[in-house]
Amino acid sequence: MAEEILEQNNQLLDEPEMQAMVTAGVFVGRIKMKTHPRMRPNILATRNNIEIINLGKTLEKLGEAMEFVKARILAKANILLAGTQPAAEEGLLKLSKEFSLPAVTVRWLGGTMTNYRVISKRIEYFKKLKADDKAGVFAKYTKKEQLGIKKELEKLEQLMSGLENMTSRPDLLIVIDPVAHRSAVLEARKLGVPVVAYSNTDTDPDNVEYLIPGNTKARTSINWFLEKLSETIRESRKEVEKELLAAVAEKPKQ
Repeated sequence: MAEEILEQNNQLLDEPEMQAMVTAGVFVGRIKMKTHPRMRPNILATRNNIEIINLGKTLEKLGEAMEFVKARILAKANILLAGTQPAAEEGLLKLSKEFSLPAVTVRWLGGTMTNYRVISKRIEYFKKLKADDKAGVFAKYTKKEQLGIKKELEKLEQLMSGLENMTSRPDLLIVIDPVAHRSAVLEARKLGVPVVAYSNTDTDPDNVEYLIPGNTKARTSINWFLEKLSETIRESRKEVEKELLAAVAEKPKQ
């Protein structure tokens, strides 16, 4: 299968990136009956009822999406990441930690974007509860009260630990599989917030601004995309730092 994919994408045979994508399984789409009709331009062939994604299209769309992400970072946009599939959690948490970006990896809370005022209060409450627990504030409470607080803290930890860095409503949503995160995409569309999505063949491309076709079921494929995203964020932030340093250098001394 891998050799066939490389051969059918012969215009890119010399690119090491193509081999890396094949190895990661980026080319594996959904079964034919689940494919969205508007995704046909991104499909190379069908093998054993499984859609084979055109990796040339993946690279093309990736380039366009990452240029947009770079532009938004340079404009100091607030980014929110979403990927609640088990295959996405580890990679997304790693990216979130490296760049201090908020990320939803367990369950999307309704209103995370559209009802940000309420969600932000819950985040602050969670942070305070965690700080008080660490400081031993609850030691004076009864065992029953402490147990209740512990259970509440565990629940909030699961739902909100990835959102602690979300200090304002997001200006950009980056999502792994918009079909699995329909609520998140709908909230973004309602607010006019652009969506960059790593998407399988069952996605309606009209629902997101920037769609990168790829396998959203395999951890290796998702990690391939997240590594490309990490490179873009890293390079963009370096440019932001250079601009800030240049601005400081040009500022006249008092």
